[in-house]
Amino acid sequence: MKQVLVVDDSAVIRKVARRILEGLHFRTSEAPDGRAALAECEKGMPDAILLDWNMPEMDGFEFLCALRRMPGGASPKVVFCTTENEVGHIARAMHAGADEYIMKPFDQNIVRSKFEEIGLV
Repeated sequence: MKQVLVVDDSAVIRKVARRILEGLHFRTSEAPDGRAALAECEKGMPDAILLDWNMPEMDGFEFLCALRRMPGGASPKVVFCTTENEVGHIARAMHAGADEYIMKPFDQNIVRSKFEEIGLV
């Protein structure tokens, strides 16, 4: 069973994402910000990370840059979540090392589709 780390400062979004991912037969863990997510990755690198982009403590961009520099940090697939649909914003995330992106709000069909695209479903 593959492991997905859910990183979002909203406890509600983390709960919804966990339910969706567990329904797709993933094991999940969660972190409320980028710093906590890096600590989780140091304990054990997940197979994928569902990453909020806008967080008050170490945002998604800073986290992703730090993750990709860590030993083994190139291996997790990263799907970033955002409410912003500007092309420049999405391009910045993809250039930083994200594999896919999801617009909020999302549902099980959207998550399944994106995880299929990155080869995890």
